[in-house]
Amino acid sequence: MDCITAIRNRASVRQFTPQKVSHELLMQLVDAGRRAPSGRNVQPIEFVVVTDAEIREQLAELCDYGKFLRQSPACIVVYSKDVKYFLEDGSAAVENILLAATALGLGACWIAGDKKPYASEIDKILGAPEGYRLIATIAVGYAAEPVRQKEKRPLEQVLHWQRFTQR
Repeated sequence: MDCITAIRNRASVRQFTPQKVSHELLMQLVDAGRRAPSGRNVQPIEFVVVTDAEIREQLAELCDYGKFLRQSPACIVVYSKDVKYFLEDGSAAVENILLAATALGLGACWIAGDKKPYASEIDKILGAPEGYRLIATIAVGYAAEPVRQKEKRPLEQVLHWQRFTQR
């Protein structure tokens, strides 16, 4: 699947089949994440892949909007060193993973991290070293239902030329 098609088809998936995601596919997702740009090429991002059901259950219990982690066969937790552009760098990595998942025929969903009250508990469970910030937990698996992107605002409503114009 080409990049533009993946962008047009990407949608959040919260229901998964029990089919496991291969080690090779998970490695491809992390590889896509690590290739994201970072401010001044600092490359502060680290990834924790979780396939253990017990650990995913603990994470699901903490995440107020991530209970579906229980049924996802894997998740990728994205961390960043606490650098100036940690959130931008981490978000770029997350988006690369989400698009790669779509291109590889997988479903995925981004669960917020850094600003959530449970971030420090996830850090403890995963053994995150001091000086790292939780960017997101990404549920990964095969979609249980057909995936459709939600309606997006038309291009004409969001595009401005030369200056921001009021509509």
